[in-house]
Amino acid sequence: MAKHEDVKNGVIFPVGEKNEAFSQFFVGQSYLKPLIFDPKVNVNVGNVTFEPGCRNNWHIHRDGYQLLLITGGEGWYQEEGKPAQFLEAGDVVVTYDGVKHWHGATKDSWFEHIAITAGTPEWLEPVADEDYNKL
Repeated sequence: MAKHEDVKNGVIFPVGEKNEAFSQFFVGQSYLKPLIFDPKVNVNVGNVTFEPGCRNNWHIHRDGYQLLLITGGEGWYQEEGKPAQFLEAGDVVVTYDGVKHWHGATKDSWFEHIAITAGTPEWLEPVADEDYNKL
Protein backbone atom coordinates (compact mmCIF):
# COMPACT_ATOMS: atom_id res chain seq x y z
CA MET A 1 0.00 0.00 0.00
CA ALA A 2 1.32 3.44 -0.92
CA LYS A 3 1.79 6.11 1.72
CA HIS A 4 -1.12 8.52 2.13
CA GLU A 5 -3.38 6.36 -0.03
CA ASP A 6 -6.35 8.08 1.61
CA VAL A 7 -5.53 11.11 -0.57
CA LYS A 8 -7.03 9.29 -3.56
CA ASN A 9 -10.42 9.61 -1.86
CA GLY A 10 -10.13 13.39 -1.51
CA VAL A 11 -8.72 14.95 1.63
CA ILE A 12 -10.61 18.23 1.58
CA PHE A 13 -11.93 18.59 -1.99
CA PRO A 14 -12.98 15.84 -4.39
CA VAL A 15 -10.22 14.21 -6.44
CA GLY A 16 -11.94 14.75 -9.76
CA GLU A 17 -11.50 12.95 -13.05
CA LYS A 18 -8.35 11.61 -14.67
CA ASN A 19 -6.45 14.63 -15.94
CA GLU A 20 -6.70 13.63 -19.61
CA ALA A 21 -6.58 17.21 -20.95
CA PHE A 22 -3.06 17.70 -19.56
CA SER A 23 -1.83 14.08 -19.58
CA GLN A 24 0.84 14.85 -22.19
CA PHE A 25 2.46 17.17 -19.62
CA PHE A 26 2.65 14.58 -16.82
CA VAL A 27 4.63 11.42 -16.12
CA GLY A 28 2.18 9.08 -14.39
CA GLN A 29 -1.48 9.56 -13.54
CA SER A 30 -2.92 12.78 -12.15
CA TYR A 31 -6.49 13.84 -11.43
CA LEU A 32 -8.06 17.30 -11.70
CA LYS A 33 -11.11 18.80 -10.03
CA PRO A 34 -11.67 22.39 -11.20
CA LEU A 35 -12.86 24.48 -8.26
CA ILE A 36 -12.98 27.93 -9.87
CA PHE A 37 -12.97 28.42 -13.62
CA ASP A 38 -14.79 31.68 -14.20
CA PRO A 39 -14.03 33.95 -17.18
CA LYS A 40 -14.88 36.96 -14.99
CA VAL A 41 -12.02 36.02 -12.62
CA ASN A 42 -8.44 36.04 -13.93
CA VAL A 43 -7.35 33.05 -11.86
CA ASN A 44 -8.07 29.31 -12.05
CA VAL A 45 -8.28 27.16 -8.94
CA GLY A 46 -8.13 23.39 -9.07
CA ASN A 47 -7.52 20.40 -6.85
CA VAL A 48 -4.71 18.31 -8.40
CA THR A 49 -4.06 14.79 -7.15
CA PHE A 50 -0.98 12.76 -8.10
CA GLU A 51 -0.56 9.00 -7.84
CA PRO A 52 2.79 7.87 -6.38
CA GLY A 53 5.63 8.75 -8.77
CA CYS A 54 3.49 11.13 -10.83
CA ARG A 55 4.89 14.57 -11.60
CA ASN A 56 4.33 17.28 -14.14
CA ASN A 57 6.84 18.45 -16.73
CA TRP A 58 9.04 21.45 -16.24
CA HIS A 59 6.94 24.51 -16.98
CA ILE A 60 6.83 28.29 -16.73
CA HIS A 61 3.86 30.54 -15.95
CA ARG A 62 3.88 33.50 -18.31
CA ASP A 63 2.20 36.78 -17.34
CA GLY A 64 1.08 35.27 -14.05
CA TYR A 65 2.03 33.02 -11.15
CA GLN A 66 1.08 29.83 -9.35
CA LEU A 67 0.30 29.24 -5.69
CA LEU A 68 0.27 25.67 -4.37
CA LEU A 69 -1.53 24.87 -1.11
CA ILE A 70 -0.52 21.36 -0.10
CA THR A 71 -3.50 19.47 1.34
CA GLY A 72 -2.32 15.87 1.52
CA GLY A 73 0.40 13.31 0.97
CA GLU A 74 4.06 13.90 0.20
CA GLY A 75 5.57 15.56 -2.84
CA TRP A 76 8.34 17.59 -4.40
CA TYR A 77 8.69 21.09 -5.83
CA GLN A 78 11.77 22.22 -7.70
CA GLU A 79 12.82 25.41 -9.44
CA GLU A 80 15.50 25.23 -12.10
CA GLY A 81 18.99 25.48 -10.62
CA LYS A 82 17.79 24.86 -7.05
CA PRO A 83 17.46 21.68 -4.97
CA ALA A 84 14.05 20.00 -4.80
CA GLN A 85 11.92 20.86 -1.76
CA PHE A 86 10.03 18.12 0.10
CA LEU A 87 6.35 19.02 0.55
CA GLU A 88 3.63 17.81 2.91
CA ALA A 89 0.20 18.94 4.06
CA GLY A 90 0.22 22.53 5.26
CA ASP A 91 3.09 23.69 3.03
CA VAL A 92 2.61 26.61 0.65
CA VAL A 93 4.61 27.31 -2.51
CA VAL A 94 4.70 30.57 -4.48
CA THR A 95 5.99 30.36 -8.05
CA TYR A 96 6.58 33.74 -9.66
CA ASP A 97 6.14 34.75 -13.27
CA GLY A 98 8.78 33.26 -15.57
CA VAL A 99 10.25 30.72 -13.10
CA LYS A 100 10.90 27.26 -14.58
CA HIS A 101 9.73 24.57 -12.15
CA TRP A 102 7.95 21.23 -11.65
CA HIS A 103 5.99 19.54 -8.85
CA GLY A 104 4.58 16.12 -8.09
CA ALA A 105 4.34 13.15 -5.77
CA THR A 106 7.18 11.29 -4.11
CA LYS A 107 7.88 7.79 -5.46
CA ASP A 108 5.87 6.05 -2.75
CA SER A 109 3.13 8.51 -1.74
CA TRP A 110 -0.03 10.03 -3.11
CA PHE A 111 0.08 13.84 -3.20
CA GLU A 112 -2.55 16.55 -3.45
CA HIS A 113 -2.52 20.31 -3.75
CA ILE A 114 -4.79 23.18 -4.59
CA ALA A 115 -3.29 25.09 -7.54
CA ILE A 116 -4.18 28.76 -7.87
CA THR A 117 -2.93 29.84 -11.27
CA ALA A 118 -2.93 33.05 -13.27
CA GLY A 119 -1.38 33.56 -16.67
CA THR A 120 -0.50 31.03 -19.34
CA PRO A 121 1.59 27.92 -18.71
CA GLU A 122 4.43 27.12 -21.09
CA TRP A 123 4.94 23.36 -20.90
CA LEU A 124 8.48 22.09 -21.37
CA GLU A 125 10.39 18.80 -21.14
CA PRO A 126 9.64 16.04 -18.63
CA VAL A 127 11.70 15.80 -15.46
CA ALA A 128 14.38 13.23 -16.25
CA ASP A 129 13.79 9.87 -14.57
CA GLU A 130 17.43 9.86 -13.49
CA ASP A 131 17.02 13.19 -11.65
CA TYR A 132 13.65 12.26 -10.13
CA ASN A 133 14.92 8.87 -8.93
CA LYS A 134 17.73 10.56 -6.99
CA LEU A 135 15.22 12.34 -4.75
